[in-house]
Amino acid sequence: MRAEKPSILSKKGGAQKGASEGKLAVRVIAGLVSLFAVVGAFAIAPNTQTETVNVRTVVENLPANIESQPAAVRDYWRETRIERGDTLSSMLARMEVNPEDAAAVLKSLNGTDAIQQLKPGRVIEANTNSNGELLQLRYMQPDGQLLEAQKSADGSFTSKEHSPPLETRVEMKSSRINSSLFGATDAVNLPDSIAIELADIFSSDIDFHKDLRKGDRFTVIYEGMYHNGERIKTGRILAAEFVNGGKVYRAIYFQTADGHSGYYTPNGENLRKAFLKSPLEFSRISSGFTLARFHPILKEWRAHKGVDYAAPIGTKVKATADGVVDFVGQQRGYGNLIVLRHFGNYSTAYGHLSRFAAGLHRGEHVNQGDVIGYVGMTGMATGPHLHYEFRIAGVQHNPLSTAMPIAVPLNPAVRKQFMAASQPLVARLDMVNQLNVASIQ
Repeated sequence: MRAEKPSILSKKGGAQKGASEGKLAVRVIAGLVSLFAVVGAFAIAPNTQTETVNVRTVVENLPANIESQPAAVRDYWRETRIERGDTLSSMLARMEVNPEDAAAVLKSLNGTDAIQQLKPGRVIEANTNSNGELLQLRYMQPDGQLLEAQKSADGSFTSKEHSPPLETRVEMKSSRINSSLFGATDAVNLPDSIAIELADIFSSDIDFHKDLRKGDRFTVIYEGMYHNGERIKTGRILAAEFVNGGKVYRAIYFQTADGHSGYYTPNGENLRKAFLKSPLEFSRISSGFTLARFHPILKEWRAHKGVDYAAPIGTKVKATADGVVDFVGQQRGYGNLIVLRHFGNYSTAYGHLSRFAAGLHRGEHVNQGDVIGYVGMTGMATGPHLHYEFRIAGVQHNPLSTAMPIAVPLNPAVRKQFMAASQPLVARLDMVNQLNVASIQ
């Protein structure tokens, strides 16, 4: 009967048939002593039979002097993301840098533009040890310049800026317009610089001030520049598609062997027109071209032979075509005025400017898209806006309805090179289209 009942200890370490069946190791016996102390705390069921276990005490001799070893001092990288209102001092405290090193690095970076203009969302990295000592500080600036501060042997810090190698990645984004272009680009986290370039590429065919429709969509393939997994800046757009009012527009970037570059349709036609449709990136038309408009200042009916674009003071004004500065200065009701002379008998005028681009002078050559001035309200103007005129042989014409000349196309030999180089990008646009159609269905 006794053999049929396993002892409580058999469930822990295997069957025990008696204390005489072998000797346990010293450490096991010591453990059993502790275990019996625990078992004794529980009630024992009636008629339970237990075995007698011989307990032997073992005393080990240990060294008299045991000194604790100091923990090893290790260094590691910490990082923190810049929040609105952050200062370098607050971020160093957040990364647990000791006050002495924080003060020393702040002193070495005092007056540095990069630290005074910290951009929210970017990352500051600090190499510290377990004692809070700062060994190195790094900040990758939005322009791709890496600012580094290194601790010297005397405890001071020296800083330098340099351009580290960046990894280029090809990225694709697609979105549908519900309210505005920027609303659609923000929805897919597309950088503003790419959104602006996208509008600029198609500006000869689409007037982004008045032509956008709800349901329009776009796909863009562009370069992203990365450092340690963080996107530092964006490169150029490689290919793009914009569907406006059901009409599909495509652009492929191509650079010729002699360094000339531009955007072309998949068939190799130059996408760039001789004139942009608008001298501003984004704005609204506050007054159109008309032969009869009640002048808000003169209080009389007169012709308005230009297009007014309402925009905040300081908005960049771009040359709508390659040309030469024919006039820059003040002129009666125009206020600050720039007149550009283009090929043939074309010219354009830009009035009410707050200021001109630095160094702009008569006779200077400008390229299409160059910033030549900034929106203002000089001259006869009741609010900030740009007055833009398109002239043929000195006579104003409506730039929104006049047929514009086209740019020079690719020659046959270069066109063949373009067709070969463009195929992979066209295939990517087709792939995104198929995915978009599948998601709708």
